[in-house]
Amino acid sequence: MGKFLLGVLTGIVLIVLFGVIGFFAVASLRARPTNIADSSTLVLRLTGEVPEVPPIEINLPFLPGRNRVTVETVWAMLRRAAADPRIKAVILEPESVDIGWAKMQEIHADLEQFRKSGKPLVAYLKSPSLRDYYLATACSRIWLPPSDVLNLKGLGFELMFFRNTLNKLGVEVDVEHAGKYKDYGDMFVRTSMSPETKSVLNPVVDSLFGDLVSTIAKGRDKSPDEVKALIDDGPFIARDAKKAGLVDELRFEDELFADLAKTLHQNELKKVSDREYASVSDSSAGLKIDDRIAFVAAEGSISRGSPDSDQSGEIASEVFDRILAKVAKDPLVKGVIVRINSGGGEVTASDDLWRAMNELSRKKPLVISMSDDAASGGYYMALSGDPMIAYPGTITGSIGVVFGKPNLHGLYDKIGITKDSVSRGRFARIDSDYESLDEAGRKKLRDGIDASYEDFIAKVASARHKTPDEIRPIAEGRIWLGSQAKDNGLVDELGGIDQAIDLIKRKAKIPSSSRIGLVLYPGKRSLTDLLLRSSDTDEDAAVRLALAASPELSPLRKILTDSSTRLWMRGGMLRMMPFSINFR
Repeated sequence: MGKFLLGVLTGIVLIVLFGVIGFFAVASLRARPTNIADSSTLVLRLTGEVPEVPPIEINLPFLPGRNRVTVETVWAMLRRAAADPRIKAVILEPESVDIGWAKMQEIHADLEQFRKSGKPLVAYLKSPSLRDYYLATACSRIWLPPSDVLNLKGLGFELMFFRNTLNKLGVEVDVEHAGKYKDYGDMFVRTSMSPETKSVLNPVVDSLFGDLVSTIAKGRDKSPDEVKALIDDGPFIARDAKKAGLVDELRFEDELFADLAKTLHQNELKKVSDREYASVSDSSAGLKIDDRIAFVAAEGSISRGSPDSDQSGEIASEVFDRILAKVAKDPLVKGVIVRINSGGGEVTASDDLWRAMNELSRKKPLVISMSDDAASGGYYMALSGDPMIAYPGTITGSIGVVFGKPNLHGLYDKIGITKDSVSRGRFARIDSDYESLDEAGRKKLRDGIDASYEDFIAKVASARHKTPDEIRPIAEGRIWLGSQAKDNGLVDELGGIDQAIDLIKRKAKIPSSSRIGLVLYPGKRSLTDLLLRSSDTDEDAAVRLALAASPELSPLRKILTDSSTRLWMRGGMLRMMPFSINFR
């Protein structure tokens, strides 16, 4: 009886909860369009991640959380604001921005492009990190609170290794790879970087540090040698940052608003948030769109996923293939830009995406725009033979294959679990998590890995109009920065969204003077979409809702939902970037 009453009570609570959620979801759908007042100032607050794929929008009073803008949204808002007569200035407020180097270069370039409009562009920093300050150097003036710290102290990369931890747990990991630089599995079997890893990372650090120095030098009107000397003295308390010429004003945020209002001849600054301005149409800003281009965002680890996947944190091939097919059939779309931000994933899913991209290429003009990462499977899916554009700081290449399989026998022993089995077939238990590979099993897997590697090289050679022998020296699983990839022929041009638009115009025979409107795929997703989507097997819907709604839970979300970790622990062959770079 008690269980029955508990079940009834639970049902009532769920009905009420979903009723309230449904009410606010419908209300949000009926929300009036944003009205932008004349002489407004756009306040662009960038915090945490700036994704390529739009996150789920949740506008509920009991689930506070700020809907994040995407890279394309930032690009579009700044282009619109430059031409919108209602927008008179922009204030940039980056805080703990968590993006890679390529996205930094894109947003910095967008801000520089906005400055050409002649409208004021001012940055207000709060405990700024290297990323925050890098973006702020595109602004004409930089403000900092009087008692704050500018955390500018150089550039350091960290890789994490779990060998000692796994030893304590009794876990072993079998790793095989094709390509001497394909060292994704090193984190499980080593305690430090291999010589090959260091030989790759050192020139990467040199190149990105050089970009950091030149960007600060240009933005703050200093020589590169002056900037290097300043970096060696960092971090800086506020007064030292101003004395060194790294910031312009040491004042509070309300003082910035008052100062800018005075400049714009206003009694009080008319502010419009990025969230509000993101919903403004180009036509309401007085802009006429001549042609439409599909902007298809592919972000996250690559897997087959499930047909009802919501694309959060992964590129589910079954879902993404349908998106590409839909775009290919749309008669209003003149061309397609596929924006890739992925370090790779499953071999079979990468093959699915490669085929879908090639099918799309046969039906629509296509250009590939690479974001922070377009490596391994992320590079493989781009091999349609169409132009590839990367930022100087994009991580790409990593042409190789890796296999990993955990052996949890020792861990099971520690917690009292035993396994027994009956099997038929020589390699029936080759993927068992209760034993390591024997020599015959290892050779069997090597044959498959080598075949997949040769297929990868052949596809690169075909798409890049080279021979396999020309590709081998630049393969071997080695990552390349975009600037290096341009030199060795793995990409065609350096640049970002603007360069991709110029290229697609030429391919689609669109006049250079035409104004392009980007149509984002997948589009914005609402709370209703989340509720109607079928349940995943790996995450409770309530957990998904809480994680999506609350940016403060992002560290937990990363641990619970990291798709690349799940792919590795599942075992099998992967086209995965060798390591994840964390720079500070």
